[in-house]
Amino acid sequence: MRDRNPRSDSLWRHRDFLLLWSGESASQVGTRIGEIAIPLLAVTVLGATPWQMGLLTAAQTAGFLLIGLLAGVVLDRVRRFPVMIASDLARFALLVTVPVAGWFGVLGYPQLLAVAFLAGLCTVFFDVAYQSVLPSLVGRPQLVDGNGKLESTRAVAAAGGPAAGGGLVQLAGAAGAVLVDAVSFLVSAAALSRIRTVEPALTPWGTSVLTEIGEGLRFVLGNRLLRPIVLCTGTANLFTGVMQAALALFLARELAQPAGVVGLVLASTGVGAVLGAVTAGAWTRRLGQARTIVWSLLVTSPVMLLIPLAQPGALLGAAALGLLALGYGSVVYNVAQVSFRQAVCPDRLLGRMNASARFLVWGTIPLGGLLGGALGDTIGPRATLLVVAVGNIAAPLWILASPLRRLRDLPMGSM
Repeated sequence: MRDRNPRSDSLWRHRDFLLLWSGESASQVGTRIGEIAIPLLAVTVLGATPWQMGLLTAAQTAGFLLIGLLAGVVLDRVRRFPVMIASDLARFALLVTVPVAGWFGVLGYPQLLAVAFLAGLCTVFFDVAYQSVLPSLVGRPQLVDGNGKLESTRAVAAAGGPAAGGGLVQLAGAAGAVLVDAVSFLVSAAALSRIRTVEPALTPWGTSVLTEIGEGLRFVLGNRLLRPIVLCTGTANLFTGVMQAALALFLARELAQPAGVVGLVLASTGVGAVLGAVTAGAWTRRLGQARTIVWSLLVTSPVMLLIPLAQPGALLGAAALGLLALGYGSVVYNVAQVSFRQAVCPDRLLGRMNASARFLVWGTIPLGGLLGGALGDTIGPRATLLVVAVGNIAAPLWILASPLRRLRDLPMGSM
């Protein structure tokens, strides 16, 4: 249930949503800076090998494989906002150790790996909680609008964060740039602590955690429309993990680009994401939610073949264009499919549904990171990025082989 805050048709006048949005915005900007600062710290300061870069990528998202399903059970039975605040504070405490160790000259790869892993565990709880709390915060009719606004922030952060991160790395060093990421979680916690929305009544604890986990997995995998969406997203994210392990090495080492240029190229993903967030609602209204899910990745993924063609100089634009297409298609797709997931799920299952979906779709990223590290060692970063492009082109085949291809809109509650 929500409190008696005035509910308006416009989320621009929804106080608690704006607090959630502002906290998430601060966190996203810092996170995007960290996403370039941490890999560059590993590559340029710690001399990480391709395999070590793969391990780092895997460590950041391994939590979704290890505790993702358990997090869903917990978050269906505890208040979600306190969990989100605690996750933010824990991530601050972990990340701030990186610049401190750097300033004292004792930072090593093992510490960076451990911080990435533990912060990733906190991210599992935060992400599952915030996706689960949105329906009670804004109401189901406003989910597409709410997700669109949240995705627009992620998109803007993805556009500006890497460029800002690259500049900060050059000005203050990679360890100093990580400090900005750490402080962003404090800002997020402060905003979330002011939210007054009363969450729905808690579901009583069941007798078996495995039974509770199984209910969430059955809901996701047993739904004839959710299942192909999850398989498509999981496949695309597997190759995203491969790309994360190879891309910084490719740009910084193989193409010999400075940190600022690497940041600008990576910012292309964010520029595409901004455009995707701005236009996602229009595509959904014009094409229908099902068609938007089907066509968003199908049209944009082939452009990623340009990324491994990049060379120093003007041909760096090939990588930028491929990353822009990746950002655009991913955001349009995510706004449509996440809104459907939230709308079709009963309140009592939201935590377990989101955790099950995240386990299945984000759990492939650490596997992709390990695969990317192995491929980078054997065939090199450029060939690895070609594998990434082909894998992303293949991902929408799950949806094309499903009932989704015949639908315009998605029926709520359809199994």
